[in-house]
Amino acid sequence: MNENIKRYAPLAALTVVLIVLVVLFFTSGDEHKLPSEITPPDLESQTQPDEEREIRTVILYFLSEDDSRLHPEEREIFAEESEILEARLVMEELLLGPRKEGISTFPPETKLRELYITPEGVAVVDFSRELQTDHISGTNAETATVFAIVNTLTRNFNSIKRVFILIDGSERETLKGHIDLRQPLLPRYDLVDGSSPAS
Repeated sequence: MNENIKRYAPLAALTVVLIVLVVLFFTSGDEHKLPSEITPPDLESQTQPDEEREIRTVILYFLSEDDSRLHPEEREIFAEESEILEARLVMEELLLGPRKEGISTFPPETKLRELYITPEGVAVVDFSRELQTDHISGTNAETATVFAIVNTLTRNFNSIKRVFILIDGSERETLKGHIDLRQPLLPRYDLVDGSSPAS
């Protein structure tokens, strides 16, 4: 009997010590407790709510239903850290078409593939092939499409002086045989209602 007690006494003592340590761990101060939720420290700095982002008003040009001139429409976009990002947003808005009066001369499936601005002030804008393959015929429609792009970009970005339009990554002679696209184009505000870039 005494031998059995001596044999198990160290084990019993170790068990008691472990129980005491466990109790002390779970009843100690907050500094030893794990947080219920772990949030990355920089999560809030990486995501900014839309209501806190700066808004910029831009001018888009659409063909009028009443005449063959381009008419301006104001649109609000989120301000971006670079002109290139903002210019892409502006082109995306142009492709969405007018929200008020006016006609979009862009085929519905047209997508913006790429846009960048050269140091010389040329905006190179690359559209999907639908801009050419699905475009309606006619000089007025083609002129409106091309200079809606050119005038919108030069109107909203002082660094953009001319616009070079690509289709599916390649240079094209025209959309439908009327406007030469083989060189960067200057804006034509004479096509705008009121004939002023501020219209």
